[in-house]
Amino acid sequence: MLQRPTFSAANVTRVLKLWRTPVSDSPHMEVTAEGVAVPLEMSPVPEEDGLNSDGDYESLPAHVSVVNHMTAGAVAGILEHTVMYPVDSVKTRMQSLQPDPNAQYRGVYQALKKMVQTEGVFRPLRGLNITMIGAGPAHALYFACYERVKRSLSDVIQSGGNSHLANGVAGSVATVLHDAVMNPAEVIKQRMQMYNSPYRGLWDCVQTITRAEGVGAFYRSYSTQLTMNIPFQAVHFITYELMQEQLNPHRHYHPGSHIVSGAAAGAVSAAITTPLDVCKTLLNTQENVALSSMNISGHLTGMANAFRTVYRLGGLAGFFKGIQARVIYQMPSTAIAWSVYEFFKYFLSKQ
Repeated sequence: MLQRPTFSAANVTRVLKLWRTPVSDSPHMEVTAEGVAVPLEMSPVPEEDGLNSDGDYESLPAHVSVVNHMTAGAVAGILEHTVMYPVDSVKTRMQSLQPDPNAQYRGVYQALKKMVQTEGVFRPLRGLNITMIGAGPAHALYFACYERVKRSLSDVIQSGGNSHLANGVAGSVATVLHDAVMNPAEVIKQRMQMYNSPYRGLWDCVQTITRAEGVGAFYRSYSTQLTMNIPFQAVHFITYELMQEQLNPHRHYHPGSHIVSGAAAGAVSAAITTPLDVCKTLLNTQENVALSSMNISGHLTGMANAFRTVYRLGGLAGFFKGIQARVIYQMPSTAIAWSVYEFFKYFLSKQ
């Protein structure tokens, strides 16, 4: 049997004490006037500014320093160029308009195999040192400029939203800075990559070019490189952002989506701009056999002259020499660059 409650003085005092208990002293329960305890409705804890439970980090870069963007960009750029460098060496040789009979290749794998067998295991890596020296600062400026310009233009064009126009313009502006640093490194790299390259090493290459052709030789292909890289980067960034909208609409840190988006962006932009890359390679290497066959004395200069030379020696097909190697090189390279950059941006932002 249930016992009837007793209303002693002690019990009454205890009930009145509970009734007067402030809610702030009891964080999980509330006592009503009848002495009944009921649970409090808990309001959600406000999320930290710029970070939610899904790990959304895309809003964080607004508060991240330029140094962080430059650090992430430098690491991404160095890895992008070094991991796939042997394929880049093959691409340079396959773009030769009149290659030596010993440097004619049917495909990327066969080219790498032949280079290792006939010229040594480290031959595909020749010129890697200058590439690393140039890639670090070039990509640091590149990504830092891209992030800053993209954010500024997006605020104007689409009130802070994602604007494809802003992405394309930001990529193009960033390319001007990138190529100003990277162009001399590209000249030295491609001269050292060519078959029967006469240079003993990096410093010998720099000295020989400076004495024979002047300092201007390091920027002979700059206008062509910009003409190639501005549309390349515009297509690259627009494709990447479009892929991100489909694969990662909430813009969380998602390595898989960064890799796939980067690979797709690299493949599309590389294929479209291959004709300009062939012209750039000709201006950088000043291929002696090709120039002699065209009765060109001195040095080939200018994008228009490069276009005419490529067409006369190779026809329309000449503009797509090395396209397979270029796409194979760019797909993993841009996938590596974006995944590493997004990771470091996320990691540095967390710190």
